[in-house]
Amino acid sequence: MKIVRVQYTTTLAYAATNQENINGVVNELKQLDHPGIKYSTYLLSDGKTFMHFDQFENEEAHQFLTSLESFKKFAAELEESGLEAEPKLELPTLVASTEVFLG
Repeated sequence: MKIVRVQYTTTLAYAATNQENINGVVNELKQLDHPGIKYSTYLLSDGKTFMHFDQFENEEAHQFLTSLESFKKFAAELEESGLEAEPKLELPTLVASTEVFLG
């Protein structure tokens, strides 16, 4: 299992567009119904800081996500948007949970 946590801050003006692009990724993932991907994104209370928390069965599942056209659009537009805080990537390790995770 691979867990990825990314947090970044957009401008307030770009936050709504970022949400639309994230929804595009989610919609494509739902349509494709890949069993090895759990993808979620949260908006923090400032209305412009996003946290992605994703779980992948393996590296191939992660590569599948990043190969999607909707993800490429999301990533390209985010990079061009003028972020207030650059993405911080973390790869946490699961210790224990009440949830059923990939693995």
